[in-house]
Amino acid sequence: MAKLAADVYGEALFGLAVEQNKIDAWAEQIKTAELVFSENPDFLGLLTHPKITKEEKLSVVENVFGGRFDDEVTGLLTVIVEKGRCSEIPAVFAVFLDKVREYRKIGVASVVSATELSTPQRKRIEEKLLSQTKYESFEMRYSVDASLIGGMVIRIGDRVVDASIRSKLERMAGSLSGIQLS
Repeated sequence: MAKLAADVYGEALFGLAVEQNKIDAWAEQIKTAELVFSENPDFLGLLTHPKITKEEKLSVVENVFGGRFDDEVTGLLTVIVEKGRCSEIPAVFAVFLDKVREYRKIGVASVVSATELSTPQRKRIEEKLLSQTKYESFEMRYSVDASLIGGMVIRIGDRVVDASIRSKLERMAGSLSGIQLS
């Protein structure tokens, strides 16, 4: 249910941003708000605390965001507070920013490799992804996991390409375990 509410709020704000031609401005405001929440985890705790009244929470939202953000962005946060959905604010932000990326044809790729990749290797991976997808650019996120032994795992949304040595060895072990010797 929480995912559904985050989708509804995030998509509604995105639709309004498209309608009012404010996608870039609101995306920057949402990124700033994300930063506020991530750098101050107690802030979300304050907004979700059951002993703090709704009126006090609304006052805090207005004091922090009012006048700094467009009325529609502040209004969304106000609606979320009024509906008692404050714990979903990070998910709402994520949905909105995902919609902006899709609209701008920006993909998000997570690349996990067994060793650190060089700049030329990273460039080749990004070029290959651009040629194989509908995206015009990518936000690339690289990390290292030595347990892969070699190769890499690439994730774009819910698609995964696992070309790691570890997974190949696991598949080979599964095949070998199914062989019966007589």
